[in-house]
Amino acid sequence: MRLAFMGSAAFAAPALAALVAAGHEIAAVYCQQPRPAGRGQKPRPAPLHTRAAALGLAVRTPASLRDATEAAAFAALDLDAAVVAAYGLLLPPAFLNAPRRGCLNIHASLLPRWRGAAPIQAAILAGDAETGVTIMQMTAGLDTGPILLQEAVPITEDTTAAALHDTLAALGARLIVRALAENPPPREQPAGATYAAKLSRSDGVIDWTRPAHEIARRIRALNPWPGTFTRDRGKILKILAARVVDHPPGRPGAAGEVIDEALGIACGEGWLRPLTVQLAGRGALATADFLRGHPIPPGLRLG
Repeated sequence: MRLAFMGSAAFAAPALAALVAAGHEIAAVYCQQPRPAGRGQKPRPAPLHTRAAALGLAVRTPASLRDATEAAAFAALDLDAAVVAAYGLLLPPAFLNAPRRGCLNIHASLLPRWRGAAPIQAAILAGDAETGVTIMQMTAGLDTGPILLQEAVPITEDTTAAALHDTLAALGARLIVRALAENPPPREQPAGATYAAKLSRSDGVIDWTRPAHEIARRIRALNPWPGTFTRDRGKILKILAARVVDHPPGRPGAAGEVIDEALGIACGEGWLRPLTVQLAGRGALATADFLRGHPIPPGLRLG
């Protein structure tokens, strides 16, 4: 089958590799333009761009898809279908309608739950018991198209966004190969959509007045980006992993107060005990190792 593949983030890379391995002809790969990154702020290609180049595939990086010239160039590819995964640009009708089988999207949730930009993180933040991947026939709306295939995976109390990302990327690769081979009948999404807003760095600030189990979910959901952090005597302290512990009798503490020498922190409900932490500009350390060189006395308020 003659395809275009449209993606930018690392989530899309396994699907592209799977389509190539399945024998599909990739006429073009579309990625977002290189962006400044690193200390020198030199333009850096998107992760999928790098992967596509390694596979010897032609990569296009238009700044916008609204230009009539871009639409004509896409139509001239004479595609059977286009596959879209974590691309970052909206496809106008001229793109959606050009391939013979339209455009298929690999979405990292069980639609209609968690439409939008950050479905992996949203599922963990909400305490969902499961999430998954949906292969969707794309329409003009935001993740509103008919469902072709879905498969669920569990979310445990140890699941981080990083681990779930990799699991869902591999699942999406398997399902998109199936969808193209089997051409399953589309079914409309049921009612009850929820939306996952785009994340910002401010989402990582820990609010110690929240329950400990909610903060623990946030730590798992925002790993690796934007991370979760608080302030320790003016310095940013990232908390990379933690577990919830109950209040010892008579020791509730004020929100954000360090209760014991092993860095038990009082929350609005329950305690949180960080397992891995990192000061800004330093390496990540197990909490016990960190405290040997940077003691945090009981009674100190973080935040």
